[in-house]
Amino acid sequence: MIETFVNDFIRKLEYEKNSSAHTLRAYEKDLSQFNTFLRDEKCEGLSAINHLTLRKYLAVFRTYNYSKRTIARKLAALRSFFKFLNYEGILDSNPIETLRIPKQTKKLPNFLAIQDVDTLINTPDISNSMGLRDRAILETLYSTGMRVSELVKLDEEDVDLLGGMVKVQGKGKKERLVPIGGYAIRAIEAYALTKMKKRAYQNTPLFLNKYGDRLTSRSVGRTLDKYVKVSGVKVGTSPHTLRHSFATHLLDKGADLRSVQELLGHSNLSTTQIYTHITTERLRQVYEKAHPRA
Repeated sequence: MIETFVNDFIRKLEYEKNSSAHTLRAYEKDLSQFNTFLRDEKCEGLSAINHLTLRKYLAVFRTYNYSKRTIARKLAALRSFFKFLNYEGILDSNPIETLRIPKQTKKLPNFLAIQDVDTLINTPDISNSMGLRDRAILETLYSTGMRVSELVKLDEEDVDLLGGMVKVQGKGKKERLVPIGGYAIRAIEAYALTKMKKRAYQNTPLFLNKYGDRLTSRSVGRTLDKYVKVSGVKVGTSPHTLRHSFATHLLDKGADLRSVQELLGHSNLSTTQIYTHITTERLRQVYEKAHPRA
């Protein structure tokens, strides 16, 4: 029913908006689900879709007990799709504008204490090349706050060890420069001395697997899981936990919110503001513990 329009929408996201492969897959899946719903409802044509249709679709989410976060993501896909249809003149009005969106429960990001970060980073056995690589990966993730998807895309030429800067390709292929600290620089230098370049690359990946290929986000996640178990740090720690820890520790030490936003590569300041809730909550706990009349 809406397949042709969905295909056009996905192509626009891919070629004009530079959306990530993950975003494209998620939107295709969500819009395919919506298309199935329209077929079941025998909804004929785009013009037949109104806010009542969408409210009925929203009720389906509740039937399946989707979380508020999942519902918000699916509705975001629909919102973008209808905005596209409206902009292209395919629809005269946008039926989703009148739909009340359920509020999401804000979940505070999971982060590690500074001593736990130290413990985790010092866990790899650096007597061999793979251990040196893993230490360098952990140092880089925490030092720069980059996403694991950004880390695995790094090439050797993206890292200026002398100048202490890294060129990071973020979401939507947007590039940003991020400082990298001395610990991470020394870890990368130590790994580079033992790195086996088994394959010819036009641009050599910074981090390689044991076969000489570029690492994947999944393999980094599995590697981290191994060190989390060995080190005994907080269960549920993921590569993104180091990004959360990076932002939280910077704000704790007095960094301003806009600088942290730039370092993280967030488009909107509101995305970064979630970390202020963490620091405020910690201040409240310290206050209640220390103040005699709290």
